[in-house]
Amino acid sequence: MTLQNKNTIVIVSGLPRSGTSMMMQMLSNGGLKALTDDVRTQDISNPRGYFEYEKVKSLAQDAEWLSLAEGKVVKVIAQLVPFLPKQFNYKIIMMHRDIKEILTSQQKMLGKDAAVIPFTLSEIFTKQLQQTEQFIASQPNMEVLTVHYKDVIESPLEQAESIASFLGIGLDIEGLMKSVEKDLYRNK
Repeated sequence: MTLQNKNTIVIVSGLPRSGTSMMMQMLSNGGLKALTDDVRTQDISNPRGYFEYEKVKSLAQDAEWLSLAEGKVVKVIAQLVPFLPKQFNYKIIMMHRDIKEILTSQQKMLGKDAAVIPFTLSEIFTKQLQQTEQFIASQPNMEVLTVHYKDVIESPLEQAESIASFLGIGLDIEGLMKSVEKDLYRNK
């Protein structure tokens, strides 16, 4: 399924390790077509995959490819959202997760001591997310739904209904919910 308005792109965003891959999987299983390329494959940190599109990493230099995402969903980390071109409309699902959980997950993924949380990185990530959210709020072509990772894990039906309502399309609620696995909430 794609969005009716071809000029609209659904963006799943947030800080790295905030639940963006889970949300991409939810939307894909709910029936929304995802722009992915499977370059980054599943691993122990994301056993169901990352649902990424490699060209997103160069969004600041090249956004030509973004027309491929019209009517679909694509994952864009929060730090790159300000580089989204203005000719499209965006419905952004912004994933939030406790910063300590994000950093613990990131440390584990990088093979580092999860008990050692880099305080400066916490401040940097928090500031970057705040700046991105302020930018989104100032853009007339961007709508945002804030989704908390923990809420999705604890109340998948409520969150799935909220997401479907925000996007305004007939997503498969059961499909959205089947992507939520409490066992994958490992870094608390």
